[in-house]
Amino acid sequence: MDPLLVQLSDSVSSARTLEDLTRPMLEMLETVSGLESTYLTMIDLTKGQQHILFARNVGEMQIPEGLSVPWDDTLCKRALDEGRSYTGNVAECWGDSEAARALGIQTYVSVPVRTDSGGLYGTLCAASATQSPMPPHAESVLGLFAKLIGQHLERELLFLRLTQANTELANRAATDMLTGLPNRRSLDDALGRMLAQGRRDGTSVLIGFIDLDDFKQINDEHGHETGDEFLLAIATRLKATLRTSDMLARFGGDEFVVIGPGPAADASGDSPDAAAQALARRVMAGSAGEFQLSRLVIDYPGASVGAVAADPQVTSARDALRQADAAMYEMKRTRRMVARERNTSA
Repeated sequence: MDPLLVQLSDSVSSARTLEDLTRPMLEMLETVSGLESTYLTMIDLTKGQQHILFARNVGEMQIPEGLSVPWDDTLCKRALDEGRSYTGNVAECWGDSEAARALGIQTYVSVPVRTDSGGLYGTLCAASATQSPMPPHAESVLGLFAKLIGQHLERELLFLRLTQANTELANRAATDMLTGLPNRRSLDDALGRMLAQGRRDGTSVLIGFIDLDDFKQINDEHGHETGDEFLLAIATRLKATLRTSDMLARFGGDEFVVIGPGPAADASGDSPDAAAQALARRVMAGSAGEFQLSRLVIDYPGASVGAVAADPQVTSARDALRQADAAMYEMKRTRRMVARERNTSA
């Protein structure tokens, strides 16, 4: 047993994946049991299937990896239900098993593989096409191997849960919880990357700053719940106006920002400034119209949008946002002047 313990210690300490751990164990299990096939299965109780994950075959009988069989027909289920881990005469003990007949199994031994939390993952098995006695210590070795595999699976599950939790936390840190849009932090990162790309490509970057005029009035008259619903509806409408290369973010409160690649200064088509104005018109038009909310319909005249085409060679992300913000306030002042003139003439 000493060489076996040394080999087992090396396998456990060096294994990084379930396969790394299982393959050497199947080889050791074949040596200890003297049976010609050793294999690890996974049980899908929801679908009623048992799958052969890894197998080692040294004789005529072949247990193929990837094989799936109905769980109710397997020797493993019979062994679990009856509390019997070993039989040297499968035909006499479980002669009605079609899977056993198809594979030619006469000698069979298995133990369940469970995680530390008690969940049934699968089984660790050994089998032969001939009737063979079970050597001393073979079943205890099988049980030890199954326990080590279960512990490894528990660590893998824990690592997966931690990875998923970290991903979720990172997504939350980068996402506006109300609208699901990227937040200001994400915007800063994306704008920095877009400006760097523009410097490499010799192209401009379009930045549109969006402010929802009269949003405070909607909040005050109809409540914050309606205000939040309107913000979500606006975000959905704005996303529909964007190109696939654009990004829309919630800057904060009732302010949004859209960024996207623009043309080069010497482009044969639209100039950068013309492209910025086209962006402003498109976003403003997209924000205007009727919004059917749960308790009322808001006929919204549209947001104030200021858009600029930043030259990445001379403009930082902070300056680009400042320029777009200034353009938005200029648009807001212009709209107020037009509204006053209209009211005066009326």
